[in-house]
Amino acid sequence: MDRYICIHGHFYQPPRENPWLEFVEREDSAHPYHDWNERITYECYAPNGASRILNGDRHIIAIVNNYSKISFNFGPTLLGWMEKNFPWVYESLLAADQVAMKNFNGHGSAIAQVYNHVIMPLASYRDKKTQVLWGIRDFERRFKRFPEGMWLPETAVDMETLEVLAESGIKFTILAPHQAGRVRPLEGGNWVNITAASLDKKKAYLCRLPSGREIAIFFYDGPIAQDVAFGGLLQDGKLYAQRLVAAFEEEDYPQLVNVATDGETYGHHHRFGDMALAYCIYSIESQGLAKMTVYGEFLEKFPPQDEVEILENTSWSCAHGVKRWCDDCGCSTGSHPGWNQKWRRPLRQAVESLSKDVSRIYEDLSKGLLSDPWSARDDYVEVVLDRTVENVEGFFRRNAAKELAGGEKVVALKLLEMTRNAMLMFTSCGWFFDDISGIETAQIMKYAARAIQLAKEAGGRDLEGNFMHMLEEAKSNDPTAGDGRAIYERAVLPKVLDLSRVCAHGVMSSMFIDGKGNGEREIYCYRLKSLELKSLGSGKFIMNMGKASVHSTITWEEALLQFASCYIGGLQLFCGVSGYADEISYREMLKGLQIAFENHDVPDMVRKMDRHFGGRTFTLKHLFRDEQCTIVNNLVEDVLDVIMITYEELYDTHYPAMKLLNELNIPLPDAFRATVDVVLSGKLNAILESPNIDLEELAKVCGEIKEWNVAIDRHHVSRIASERVSSLLKDFKERKEDFDLIFEAGQIIELLTQINVTLDLWKAQNIYFDIVADMLRHGRPLEGNVLNAMKRLGLLLGVMFPV
Repeated sequence: MDRYICIHGHFYQPPRENPWLEFVEREDSAHPYHDWNERITYECYAPNGASRILNGDRHIIAIVNNYSKISFNFGPTLLGWMEKNFPWVYESLLAADQVAMKNFNGHGSAIAQVYNHVIMPLASYRDKKTQVLWGIRDFERRFKRFPEGMWLPETAVDMETLEVLAESGIKFTILAPHQAGRVRPLEGGNWVNITAASLDKKKAYLCRLPSGREIAIFFYDGPIAQDVAFGGLLQDGKLYAQRLVAAFEEEDYPQLVNVATDGETYGHHHRFGDMALAYCIYSIESQGLAKMTVYGEFLEKFPPQDEVEILENTSWSCAHGVKRWCDDCGCSTGSHPGWNQKWRRPLRQAVESLSKDVSRIYEDLSKGLLSDPWSARDDYVEVVLDRTVENVEGFFRRNAAKELAGGEKVVALKLLEMTRNAMLMFTSCGWFFDDISGIETAQIMKYAARAIQLAKEAGGRDLEGNFMHMLEEAKSNDPTAGDGRAIYERAVLPKVLDLSRVCAHGVMSSMFIDGKGNGEREIYCYRLKSLELKSLGSGKFIMNMGKASVHSTITWEEALLQFASCYIGGLQLFCGVSGYADEISYREMLKGLQIAFENHDVPDMVRKMDRHFGGRTFTLKHLFRDEQCTIVNNLVEDVLDVIMITYEELYDTHYPAMKLLNELNIPLPDAFRATVDVVLSGKLNAILESPNIDLEELAKVCGEIKEWNVAIDRHHVSRIASERVSSLLKDFKERKEDFDLIFEAGQIIELLTQINVTLDLWKAQNIYFDIVADMLRHGRPLEGNVLNAMKRLGLLLGVMFPV
C-alpha cells in the first residue's frame, strides 16, 4: 500500500511559572482547576493518552494511546511542568514514543520543539541557536534519542532558522502550504511558482540552504487542518477518516496525506476531540484504508524528489507573515471587535531593548567567570533540567574560566538565569491575543522583571526605568487597565520577591499549615533552615521569633535573617524580617518583643517591629498565592463551623414547618431555602469525604436533596465522588477478592445519578478496563452476585463487559 496518513498534533502551553518560585501559581481564570496547564491536561493531554473507542451502544470497547499513532510535539517547558505534576500522563507520552518506534520501523512519534516558543524569524541568531539546542537537549533527556524533526512555533520560518536546524542535525520540519514559494525537481530545471492550492502536499521536499546544508520540509494539508480546528470535522471520527482518505490522488504512487493542528484541538477546544481522533485512526486501520505513519518513517522510505524555496518570515497563524508578534497587523482572536493591537510594537521594542542590555551585561560580567559565555548559556539547559548540586558543579567544571569561589558561582548563576529569563520574555503568547492586559502578556513582563532584578543584583545595573518608560507607549484597549507601565506596576511588581520575603512566607505559613517552624523545609525553589525558634502564646494570639538561613536552589544565593511573626486573631497576621547583624541586637529584639507580647500590648509590638525591622514587614497579602488561599481558609474555618452549627439548629427546629410547606407545594421563604441548601449540601459533602462512606446515610441524604430540590455544588460533589469511585476501584485492583468495593462504587454512582450529579468517570473507566482485561488474561471465573455487580458497574461506567 502506497497510501500513508500522518496526523500531527502540536501540544503546547506557554510557560506559566512564577519566575521567582519556578512554580505555576493558582490561576483564577482556570477555575475550577488550579491553573490552565492542569485544566488542559484533564481536558486534552490525559484523555489522548487513554482515549476511548465506542461501539454502537456508546459503550467503551477499547482504550488506546493516541500518541502512539500520531506525530506529536510537546513544548519543553510544558513537559517539564507535566513531569512534576502529572507523571502518569508524562509517562504515557514516553511510552507512546517507544511503541511508535516498534510500529514505524524505528521512528518515534515524538519530534522536538524550539525551547520556549519564540517566533524564530524575530529572534537574534544567538537566541535561535540556543532555542534549538535547548529544545534538542530537552528532547534527548526525555525520549532518550535524538529528534529527527523539530516544530517551529507558529511554523514561523526564515532561512537563518532552517540553517540552525540543519546545522544542529535536524532532518525535517513542518510548514503550512502557503509558506512554499516555488518548486522544481532535484535534478534541476525551471522553478515553478506555486500557491497553497497548487502545491502537492503529499510528499516531502528538500530545501537547499545557502551554507550547502539541506533540510526536508513537509507541508500539511491546510483545508483539512482548517476543518479539524474550526469546521466541525471532530464531531465524527468516521467523517474525519473519510476526509483524510478522500484527499488521495487516483494515481498509484507513494502519497502522504498529512495534517497538522494544535494538539489542544483534540479535547480542549473540542470536547471529546480525542475520541474522534481515536475513532478516525481505528477506522483507517481496521478497514485498511491507508497506513498510519510518522514523518520520519515516510522520509526514510520516500526521500524528496523535489526541492522547494520557502517564503521567508511567514507563519501558519498570521496572514501578514510574522507581524502578529510585533505589530498591529489586524490578526486577533476576534473576541473583541473594534480593539486594536497597536500595543504590540512598543511591547516588542521594550523587550528587544531590554534583551540587548541584558546581553551586554552578560558579556561584560561573565568575563573571568565563564570561558565562553554563550557556549556556557547553550550548555546551561543541562542545569535547568537537573539543578542538583552535583550537576551544577559539573556544569562549572565544563564552563568556568577558573576555579570559582562560592560568591563567584552565585554571580555566574544569576547572570545565566538573567539570560534565561530574557529568552522566556519572548514567548509568543505575549503578543498573540487581543490586548496587553491579558495574563499571557503579564507573564512575559514577569520574566522581564526577573531579568531586570538579576541584572541589578549581579552587576548593579538598573534597567527597570527605561523598560517601564518604553511600556508607557503600549496602550491597552481597556481604559481601566491603562498602559503597559500601569499593568507592569499592578500585575508584576507585587510578584517580585527577595530572600526576606521567602523567609516571611515560610515563617507565617508554618504557623498555620504544617506547624513546623523548626528544622529545614522546602519553599518552592528555596530552602529555609530554622537556626533558632522561640514560640509564644497559643490559639488566636501567637508569636514566633528567631533566626533562619534562606538558600536559593536556582542561584545559590544565601542570607542569614532574623524574624518575628505575630498572629492576633481574625486575618491579622504580620511578620518582620531583616538581615542578622549581631547577637546583641538580635537578643535585644527577642527580649523587647517578648515583653510587649506577654503584656498583650499590640501597639508596642508594632512599634518595636518597625524599629527592629526597618519598616520591612509582611502581611497575608505577601504570602504566595496557593498558601495564601490555604491559610485564609484555615483562619475562617472556625467561623464557618459556628455558622454551620447555627444552620443545623435552624434546620432541626423548623423542619416540621418546612416539611409542611413543601408538601403543600408552597415555595420556601428564602431563609428556609438557604437553611435547607446549606445543611443538606454539608451533609452530602461530609459523607463523601468520610474515610468510610455510610451508604444508607448517603441514600437518605440523596433522597432529601431530591425531595427538597437542593441547590448543591455539583462540580464539587462530582469531583470528590469521582475520586472516591476511582479509589475504590484502585483498591479492588490491589485486593481482587474484596468485591464489596465493586458494590460500593456502583451504589455511589447510582445514588448521585438520582440527584443529577454527573461524575467524571475517566479514571475509574481506565482502572475498570484494566481489571476486566486482567481477569480475562488469567481466566478468573465470575458468577452470581459478583458477576452481576461487575456487569452492572460496567454499565454505569459505560464500559462493555465481555459476556
